[in-house]
Amino acid sequence: MIWDERQQRRLTFLTNLMHLAASTIAAIYKERWQIELLFKALKQHLKIKTFVGTSENAVQVQIWIALIAMVLLKFLQLKSTWPWSLSNLAALLRFNLLTYRDLWTWLNAPFERRSIAPGPSQGTLFAT
Repeated sequence: MIWDERQQRRLTFLTNLMHLAASTIAAIYKERWQIELLFKALKQHLKIKTFVGTSENAVQVQIWIALIAMVLLKFLQLKSTWPWSLSNLAALLRFNLLTYRDLWTWLNAPFERRSIAPGPSQGTLFAT
């Protein structure tokens, strides 16, 4: 048994690892819960339903990509002056992925109707 200071209650953990102290078991459960929360956030914000590949390497690559995407989203959220929630930022970025906008201007004022004219059009591939 261990005492939870935050919620003022006693917690009981069942285990067959009798050589570990109750505080150690509680710390293990707490760390595991943090991992569960991380995967829940990845699934919720990045809409990951299933893994594309199922080998160990494929799953690791997909997890790393999701973690990098989450770090980039969090960075954009922190740099923006607009009060974004992470889920709204992810959804609106996904919606505006193929539009031509200045990212930093959009992050700070997402609902302003300011368009940027694209640069000069690309020339022809073959000279005539």
